[in-house]
Amino acid sequence: MEQKKEYDLITGCDRGLCKAAIGRQDRQLNTYDWLADVPGNADQTDLVEVQFKHTRKGYYHNVNNLPLKKGDIVAVEANPGHDIGVVTLTGRLVKLQLKKANLKSADDIKRIYRIARQIDMDKFREAKAREHSTMIESREIAKGLGLQMKIGDVEYQGDGNKAIFYYIADERVDFRQLIKDLAAAFHVRIEMKQIGARQEAGRIGGTGPCGRELCCATWMKNFSSVSTGAARLQDISLNPQKLAGMCAKLKCCLNYEVDDYMEAGKKLPSKEVVLQTLDADYYHFKSDILAGMVTYSTDKNVAANLEVITAERAKAIIEMNRHGEKPESLQEDGRVQEAKGPVDLATQESINRFDKAKKKKKHKPKKRQDAQKPSHHRP
Repeated sequence: MEQKKEYDLITGCDRGLCKAAIGRQDRQLNTYDWLADVPGNADQTDLVEVQFKHTRKGYYHNVNNLPLKKGDIVAVEANPGHDIGVVTLTGRLVKLQLKKANLKSADDIKRIYRIARQIDMDKFREAKAREHSTMIESREIAKGLGLQMKIGDVEYQGDGNKAIFYYIADERVDFRQLIKDLAAAFHVRIEMKQIGARQEAGRIGGTGPCGRELCCATWMKNFSSVSTGAARLQDISLNPQKLAGMCAKLKCCLNYEVDDYMEAGKKLPSKEVVLQTLDADYYHFKSDILAGMVTYSTDKNVAANLEVITAERAKAIIEMNRHGEKPESLQEDGRVQEAKGPVDLATQESINRFDKAKKKKKHKPKKRQDAQKPSHHRP
């Protein structure tokens, strides 16, 4: 029971659901170990993936051959001292994760000391309890120094000997004096780590406009640049409020389907080409890229006599026009659509045409006062 409480302190989930990749782990950047049930998977390598606060992960050698499983709380080598983290992956998949991490040197892979003991967890809890107050006080110190930066998060090392300050800054910041003031205030070793807006959103977490957890807080490790060109290729409205994510940057998901849209867009005819028939000229109005359908209008600026045809049919008509031929209609069956002019809302019926007609009240004829009065005629 005590072990479960300690695990919940770090992960917030039950160890029985996490250790063998049976269910989703309640942690950011979760990795589903689909090789967990393969015999001998853990014997392939001594590398272990360990996760710390939010999205920070590290890779370590299990030099002591500990029987580690997903969800175990371990004490790992740090500089200086040791840190406390949770095992999130073991076996062959760790090698694949190392490639994504882009570790520049093998020296970055340190050792796992032991499975966390009670004294380790006591120090860990004490250090974690100081993080929020440290962040608030550090913001005041940075503001007092006039530094143009925002300290978004503070993470204490498991033994409490070191603290990492994550900050955001648009320009280069000289924080030498800040480090001295922070060391004097908190009496720990200070490490400043600059992060971007997307990384901050990943550390904080949240729910995106799609209704799901943020990608940067659940599975994304590497952030690629996103441009408005990705929205143009997908015919998405260039509305800054809709294109921006929780981090106020362009949504990362704009890049997910760009390759498919680029491949599908190559099969569509040019938007500048005018299709000529015996009756009229048709101009490009809109395209359904993935469906391969193109809509044409007889007017350049407004929707008039809209015709929806396939990209193959449009290319066939373009080829006919090049040879001086004009089809009867854009449709393959030669059906000619009844001509309709552009819709003008100003010429439509009254907007009150749907209102219920008021019932006319029947007015009773008024009695003439002269008829009621007796006539006084002298003889």
